[in-house]
Amino acid sequence: MQSTWEEAHSVALRAYLDKGLSFAEIARALNRQFGTAYTRNAAIGRARRLGLSVPLRPSSDSVMGSPKRPDARRICRSRTRKLNHVPPKPSTPKPSALKPSIVERAEALRLRCVAITPRHLSLVDLEANDCRYPYGGDVEGDPITFCGHPRHEGSSYCLSHFHLTNLPEAATEPVARARTPLRLVEAA
Repeated sequence: MQSTWEEAHSVALRAYLDKGLSFAEIARALNRQFGTAYTRNAAIGRARRLGLSVPLRPSSDSVMGSPKRPDARRICRSRTRKLNHVPPKPSTPKPSALKPSIVERAEALRLRCVAITPRHLSLVDLEANDCRYPYGGDVEGDPITFCGHPRHEGSSYCLSHFHLTNLPEAATEPVARARTPLRLVEAA
């Protein structure tokens, strides 16, 4: 593969890298100096082809603490630890440290219901951004409807149903899946 980079351009690239310039700054300097149209990516590619080591710079994202995509396994482990956490027994407090009211930690409730009133939409009435949490269909002939509230980002369910279906104890217990055929409630 033939390179369009002249030797003088490569020498200048090395010099600018030694000065600690970024690749965008190097490309601009080379374009000013030689009247070329190199891009930042062209400068990066040439430096790699020349085998030049690129100094590691902290990215602006890591400095700013940019949000990362949540890792489901890490979140599940964290929730499990929080649910199973037993606070250490407090030592005998000093008389000056006693407060008029002592608050004790209540045992975590394990509810399997959600405080949300579903819209009971049929499959054909669901919009692209509606919650797909199913209701009904437990008894033969019972129609299946769906929640229909706005979906949580990255999920098929609204925020309440997302948390309901992603409980740590639900992830660890094996689920017996029934072989129930789905049927269309209403035709369009």
